[in-house]
Amino acid sequence: MKQLLVINPNTSERVSTLLQQHVQAAAGSHVAVRTVTARFGAPYIADEASYAVAGHAALDAWAAALTGSEPKPDAVLIGCFGDPGLMALRESSPAPVTGLAEAAFIEAARHGRYAIVTGGERWGPMLQRLAQALGQAQQLAGIHTVAPTGAQLAAEPAAAHRLLAQACRDAAHQLGVQAVILGGAGLAGMAAAVQSQVPVPVIDSVIAGTHWALRTPPLPPQRQTPGFDIAWQGLSPEMAALGPAA
Repeated sequence: MKQLLVINPNTSERVSTLLQQHVQAAAGSHVAVRTVTARFGAPYIADEASYAVAGHAALDAWAAALTGSEPKPDAVLIGCFGDPGLMALRESSPAPVTGLAEAAFIEAARHGRYAIVTGGERWGPMLQRLAQALGQAQQLAGIHTVAPTGAQLAAEPAAAHRLLAQACRDAAHQLGVQAVILGGAGLAGMAAAVQSQVPVPVIDSVIAGTHWALRTPPLPPQRQTPGFDIAWQGLSPEMAALGPAA
């Protein structure tokens, strides 16, 4: 059975439960999905500082997940629309790694030009920078953020559906795109709820991430075994154990 490790780089167990539910449903019964939660950091990532800490938290959660008797993952999915720690994890993991944003960018680009709708106003420039770094900026027509964060949207689904459906329609009409990404772990499942009200395909970032992790042929790994090339000081024992001897 294929093993998919999902890392929630924030400390919200509610988000982890949501990720586990939706990733497992998208993956199917032939895949064992295991979701782990950051051991420190923010309950929900919503600004530059929490994003920076989340990169460390994702690495720490990954290192901790590799200890014990659990099967080693065949693929790793960072369960945050922003992919904190993506490049560092990809460097350190022999299994392929992606995040919700990268996978959703790739999926949406298959339709043509696309827009992003997500919660939290500070995410706009952060996602633009990520798209540039991943070589996806040319296809990205614009980013439409709504004021509530993903956590706030997830807490009130009915109100969230109305707000997000309008935001997706606005993005589609104003930007003339062929697809809209509804991005965010807390927004898992909402794309299906609003699709009938939006004139272009609405991409669920959690489903896109799951499909990428399971179906995309992996690049040759940079290493054969998990590890870091730094002898850490002051970090968790699990991270230290994956580094060279000091």
